[in-house]
Amino acid sequence: HKGRFNILSHQNKSRHGLVGLKNLGNTCFMNSILQCLSNTSGLRDYCLRNGHRTDLNNNCRTEGELMEEFARLMQSLWTSAHNDVISPSDFRSQIQKYAPKFAGCNQQDAQEFLRFLLDGLHNDVNRVTGCPKLSAEDFDHLPDEEKGKQMWNMYLEREDSQVVDLFGGQLRSSLTCTVCGFRSTVFDPFWDLSIPIKNLGDVTLKDCLKLFTKEDVLDGEEQPTCNNCKARRKCTKRLSIQKFPQILVLHLKRFSDSNVRASKLSTYVNFPLKELDLREFASESSERPVYNLYAVSNHTGNALGGHYTAYCRNSAHGEWYSYNDCRYQLSLHHVTEHVSLSERQRAAECSQALCVT
Repeated sequence: HKGRFNILSHQNKSRHGLVGLKNLGNTCFMNSILQCLSNTSGLRDYCLRNGHRTDLNNNCRTEGELMEEFARLMQSLWTSAHNDVISPSDFRSQIQKYAPKFAGCNQQDAQEFLRFLLDGLHNDVNRVTGCPKLSAEDFDHLPDEEKGKQMWNMYLEREDSQVVDLFGGQLRSSLTCTVCGFRSTVFDPFWDLSIPIKNLGDVTLKDCLKLFTKEDVLDGEEQPTCNNCKARRKCTKRLSIQKFPQILVLHLKRFSDSNVRASKLSTYVNFPLKELDLREFASESSERPVYNLYAVSNHTGNALGGHYTAYCRNSAHGEWYSYNDCRYQLSLHHVTEHVSLSERQRAAECSQALCVT
């Protein structure tokens, strides 16, 4: 952590991330996510040190311009000595080039914006220039633990960046045939997890994760083909986390679409600020994952409209602050819902988690 300390101490007069962002017309969703990422130390320090410059991929669609503009914005938030508020207009212009759906002044979903943004930043600093020749079928004969490792290594041969280093994890999906008992396992990378909410009184984050990882029965039209029976069979499916990321992004699925109209679940979801132990959701071979919460992107309102704010733990001051576009203040409220980022503790190492709803 020496490098981070030097960065934050370099300019004693800087505001250390306590800067508001101007709303450019229904851009609260963007401002909320940007404040969360501003307090994501691994990504912020990467920008403050100009580490992205050595990784810029000029062959990608945005030619590195999105990452450059994002880095400039992070530097403004953390090295500005005089500005209480800055305008993210230049950054917005770049993200609109990459993802035109965010053009205009329509309200947008914060989690969807986060996915587009991380994908764009990753493409700009992807260290991989070639494509591997291996395929998933090359590892089918291996035991599950070894197969998971090889699948992850194959993924890194295609996608390798600071974004993957921080946010990349791996899901394990196991299908078991109810006729012959044959089990097949698939491993998929993820940068965030969208987890359902139990619509029953007050629930905890672990209740939501149990719902996400519970065993499901695939029958009827959902029946997959059993590789052993060579026919469609009733199967059970279970998810677990094979590889936990350094930064765990959790999206609480509050919004749902029905044939009648969109709706939002207002269920109160409680989760701890520190030492969230997720080992019960890990694959057998996974290590013990413990996370500390450090940022939340929060939506107030209903499915038809509302407003996004952010709660973030400032690493320079060690205090929680609420960010509401151009305004920020020391927060004494409990942070209990919507997008959250959490830090993971691993020996002397600290990881983080982000939650979005």
